Amino acid sequence: MTTSTQLRKGGSWLLEEAAPGEVFTPEKLTDEHQMMAQTAQEFVDNELLPAVDRLEAKDWDLARSLMRRAADLGLFGIAVPEEYGGLDLDKASSLVVVERLARAASFATTFGGQANLCILPLVMFGTDDQKARYLPKLVAGEIIGAYALSESGSGSDALAARTRATRQPDGSWRLNGEKMWITNGGFADLIVVFAKVDGEQFTAFLVERGFPGVSSGKEEHKMGLHGSSTTPIILQDAQVPAGNVLGEVGKGHKVALNTLNYGRFSLGAMCGGGCRGLITDAVKYANTRRQFGQPIATFGAIKHKLGEMIARTYAVESLSYRTAGLIDEALAGSHRGTDLARVFEEYAIEASIAKVIGTEVLDYVLDENVQIHGGNGFVKDYTAERYYRDARVNRIFEGTNEINRLLIPGMLVRRALKGELALIPAAKQLQDELLTPSLPSASLGDGLPLADEARTIAAFKKVVLMVLGTAMQTYGEKLTDEQEVLSYIADIVSETFAAESAVLRAQQAATNSDRSVPASAEATARPRRSASREGGRLQADPDQAALHEKAARVFVNDAAQRLEASARSALAGMSEGDTLRTLLAALRRVLKVAPINTIALRRDLADAAIRKGGYIL
Repeated sequence: MTTSTQLRKGGSWLLEEAAPGEVFTPEKLTDEHQMMAQTAQEFVDNELLPAVDRLEAKDWDLARSLMRRAADLGLFGIAVPEEYGGLDLDKASSLVVVERLARAASFATTFGGQANLCILPLVMFGTDDQKARYLPKLVAGEIIGAYALSESGSGSDALAARTRATRQPDGSWRLNGEKMWITNGGFADLIVVFAKVDGEQFTAFLVERGFPGVSSGKEEHKMGLHGSSTTPIILQDAQVPAGNVLGEVGKGHKVALNTLNYGRFSLGAMCGGGCRGLITDAVKYANTRRQFGQPIATFGAIKHKLGEMIARTYAVESLSYRTAGLIDEALAGSHRGTDLARVFEEYAIEASIAKVIGTEVLDYVLDENVQIHGGNGFVKDYTAERYYRDARVNRIFEGTNEINRLLIPGMLVRRALKGELALIPAAKQLQDELLTPSLPSASLGDGLPLADEARTIAAFKKVVLMVLGTAMQTYGEKLTDEQEVLSYIADIVSETFAAESAVLRAQQAATNSDRSVPASAEATARPRRSASREGGRLQADPDQAALHEKAARVFVNDAAQRLEASARSALAGMSEGDTLRTLLAALRRVLKVAPINTIALRRDLADAAIRKGGYIL
């Protein structure tokens, strides 16, 4: 493996080292980022949460009013060029906003339908005329956007859509079909609709509600997200002007996939924000709920839950910010549509990882929060119940987690075969190493905190190469048919990215804590981070840095167990007998991870959260 200071390609972290200071972390947020985060936080606390009951009663006038309020605060203009009324900010700014909106999940869904699924496709693929017509009104909240891709018979297989577009003699279009499960469908004014031209050419269209032949079906009765509108969109000879094709005829897949790439990253980040809010909810309840004469927060079983919730959330947050940093570095300040689409495609692997891990860690944290609340977690008197039902759909949104698990290794294989990632030579080199009497010893992280964990991450990467290489050799072109094996590989890859992101962030915190920590107004003004800045770089409190280290160590230890189980299952699915025994022996040589005392580490994390009354990192 090599250390590279050049712009990193998506997935290249599997073959390269990254120094702690090279990755973007929450501790590197600027004052401007913090101001944006504070704006979103105050909006949630003061305006959204008090309106939850009215939104869940389907008060769409209120929803539109709150969307205009979000627009007034600049929340829709983050990724929009200034010429169209936007703020032209980076993706880290978008990330801090969606993190804070997570506690108001219904509104966050409405918000995402506008910001991620309508505005971004326009920015990436719209003509100058389309942008001038629609973006200023969307940014100002004057009109509401939606995105209509799914159909009843083509959910995950979106390109199999049956909606048809027929060109008319005057160049306009007639659209016929029905789209399902459309967020904002009950009151959206502008809808990005996907249809097939001549039965084959998958194409995106900008469809206004006021066009003849456009209507909404009845509101869906959903498990959760009762405060967001979800309806079918019905197109009956819908009349669409010639100038409302978004992108090119037959190139709608580019619009759909690149929109989803960013949506997956954004959803993963939002789930991280949801986890933090839930941990605070759980800690506050555990501190006040008494059993056997003492707060349940003093019980070891509860501390185990809180410590694990913190460690997993730390990893989600770390990989989300790392990915935002990769995107912003690749964009280099550009918000041109072509650049956005190119960069979102480049980091599609990381986006899918963020989506899968973010949504599943959130579900874990949600479940433990309900458990900590006991019977109270199952009734509507406490927010734990609403959080739980609102979040279940996240594993279905933006492509199901099953689809994303197929995409992660699929994209790696395609890039390897194209020569964009040197995975095949690296796998062959590892194969040669495994034939030698002893494997080369890794010196990664020597002299840095978490050196053992850094070496473990290097072993994780070798496991990826070993299992993926074995799968490519075993199945060849038919690997795409082996969905179970691909899913195991996806889990191995995802655990590796999350674990490395957590370790790099903790190492960075420890390195910064070695410097003196100057007193500053900012340190006092930022209650979430026990830190200050000097010369644009974070100076971390040593006690806080120790918590970073403990969270990373817990996550790596647990990830090693999950990763090994996935690898063993994948290898057993590909081979048997002596071949399997040989592969398992090689796995044991590559992945030698001694367990650590995570009981004590989780207790320390939980105790810190209990003292603070919420999430600690």
